[in-house]
Amino acid sequence: MKRFLICILIAVLPAFSAFAQEPADATAALAEARTLLNNGNPKGAIAKLTTLTQQNDPRVAQLLGVAYYSSNDHVRAVEQLSVAVGKLPKDSPAWRESIQLLGLSNFILGRLAEAVPFLEQTSAWLPNNNELAYALGMASVQTRQPEKARAAFGRMFRVAPDSAAAHLLTAQMMIRVEMEDFADAELKAALEKDPRLPQANYLLAQNAIYKNRFDEGIALLEKELAINPNNAMAYYKIGDALTRQLKWDEAISQLQKSVWLNPFYSGPYILLGKSYLKKKQLSNAEAMLRRAIQFDPNNKSAHYILGQTYQQLGKTDDAKREFAIADKLQGNLENPDK
Repeated sequence: MKRFLICILIAVLPAFSAFAQEPADATAALAEARTLLNNGNPKGAIAKLTTLTQQNDPRVAQLLGVAYYSSNDHVRAVEQLSVAVGKLPKDSPAWRESIQLLGLSNFILGRLAEAVPFLEQTSAWLPNNNELAYALGMASVQTRQPEKARAAFGRMFRVAPDSAAAHLLTAQMMIRVEMEDFADAELKAALEKDPRLPQANYLLAQNAIYKNRFDEGIALLEKELAINPNNAMAYYKIGDALTRQLKWDEAISQLQKSVWLNPFYSGPYILLGKSYLKKKQLSNAEAMLRRAIQFDPNNKSAHYILGQTYQQLGKTDDAKREFAIADKLQGNLENPDK
């Protein structure tokens, strides 16, 4: 998950280096280094600036930090910007740029507690910047500061920070970083404020099913469907919980509803195939699993269960083919470079 978050930020961070140029009295070398940075040549800027490091000029450290940041060397960026930020005039363009990049660099490095204060300061003068709001929200989530997280996500999604929607959005972000217990608290708070809020019961149910509390999960999903009977994923998740309880007939009924509402998602077809296989309805199982593979050709489970189905149908060669594909897919998962 951490790698995923870093990839998202690296993709958007180049847009953040848009603060003003150095003041008019900056040395020619500083001006040349800034030009190199603006032209996408941070290595050239670093080479230029390292000749000036003995001057003990905070502008040199600041610009060197920006250059290291642009080179994805966030450790050195933090080192240089930390030196500069205490010596630059507060609220100057260079100071604000330093604060911003200290927040983002610490976030990328996983130093989330250190990142939050810098990101908060930056958000004060860039309140509508979605990328900064996202970084601050995720850092606050993972440092267990839900109020700050809700405020950040509220700005990001343009909802009130104390609203049911803000609680729901914060819970969704918590689930992404596997903080299910904290997410449950946010979801319950959301439902207290708006008992008919879509997706809140659904997310609570997901967490319950993940913890093998199947009856609780099914009951929550039924509440979700009372709010939105068009939720194909809710029917799918009920079917999933029922298959784990070995209630094949009940599962089939729910999974059919899911595929009728959304016929292009492989998950319900796989569970239907498994359920029909358990009931010895082999032709139905084959049809469902072939449809699943049509939508998701690299799904190991679909190929494996289809192999089991062919085995019971007496189609030995077809079964061997499907088992071989499943084995190959498992190998690719274990060795992603293959």
